[in-house]
Amino acid sequence: MLRKIEAKLLIVDDRPENLLALEKLIQDQERTVYQARSGDEALSLLLEHEFALAILDVQMPGMNGFELAELMRGTDKTKQIPIIFVSAAGRELNYAFKGYESGAVDFLHKPLSPHEVRSKVSVFVELYRQRKALNRQLDALEAARREQEALLDELRETQAELQRAVQMRDVFMSVVSHELRTPLNGLTLEVQLRKLRLQQNNLDAFSPDKLREMTERDERQILNMTRLIDDMLDVSRIRTGKLSIRPQPSDLGVLAGRVVENLSPQFAHADSRVALSVEGPAPVRMDEFRIEQVLANLLTNALRYGAGKPVEVSVYCQAQEARVDVRDQGMGISAADQRRVFEQFERVADNGVPQGLGLGLFISEQIVQAHGGRIELSSQLGEGSCFSVILPCGR
Repeated sequence: MLRKIEAKLLIVDDRPENLLALEKLIQDQERTVYQARSGDEALSLLLEHEFALAILDVQMPGMNGFELAELMRGTDKTKQIPIIFVSAAGRELNYAFKGYESGAVDFLHKPLSPHEVRSKVSVFVELYRQRKALNRQLDALEAARREQEALLDELRETQAELQRAVQMRDVFMSVVSHELRTPLNGLTLEVQLRKLRLQQNNLDAFSPDKLREMTERDERQILNMTRLIDDMLDVSRIRTGKLSIRPQPSDLGVLAGRVVENLSPQFAHADSRVALSVEGPAPVRMDEFRIEQVLANLLTNALRYGAGKPVEVSVYCQAQEARVDVRDQGMGISAADQRRVFEQFERVADNGVPQGLGLGLFISEQIVQAHGGRIELSSQLGEGSCFSVILPCGR
């Protein structure tokens, strides 16, 4: 592994013959030798490359070896490079002592000993390679540590999601049990009451008018259970990507009128009123059954939370989009809850009316998005809410 780490060596001398001789001494297959004939040329190479060792001649015109070493020690990029000084001056000039003061790791006197030069260069090259190998190992360990932390974070997030899923399942089962039990209890009591009257031979309790009332009550309870079951089936289809959408050319205003007409008896029974305004044709491509399901859910919610006040439905086209606004004057939804109400099993605060499964708006948004549209909500507490279904126009 160490032999594969390239080591760059810098030799600086103003004499070409000295550079050539020194390069032949230290050249090796895993080494690259760079030559510089002046201090300025050496500085340019030092800024461009990372060197394992610098061998500097002391006596050079212009910037000498000692001055070059001081500049190297003052720069972050080069201050860690080992320096070996070479000089032809006599030992009595005490250049070696000055070289060590300048930060040199060794000092060689000319004429050079080939064995000594090769040995010293090999030592520093080996130290460089060991340091690079260690840095690579540290980098690999740090990368592995970051990867492990990312995996741990992912595991923690997955665990939290599983816990939320378990909690959601428990809430779902509790809500389903409660919501299904309510119409079932009603039907059970009705059956028991009729059975008791038959046992008492009280046939007056089964007059045509009373039978009509019984049938209507039974139908409402069955419809409630059917609605709950359909919601659960739709959630399953959405999760598996099997929600069926069959768009056909239609008019959103015509569909909204039909939904309002179908729900008018419920509004009248609740002493409320629903008003429809259609501003011209609103051609779209839609699955009428699914969009009717969305509008019916929005109108039912408006009736449920509208505090008995009038509900306004407006259909119009704007910027190549067809819109249906369902506006109530009820309790409103806080800013913090406006995104939450579109999530599964989420419901607004209890106001004394049946809450359902908390799936209606979630399913409605998924249906509208499957049509390439969106649902927008504008609401303030105490000032009512406006849900807008927006679909791309299509002629």
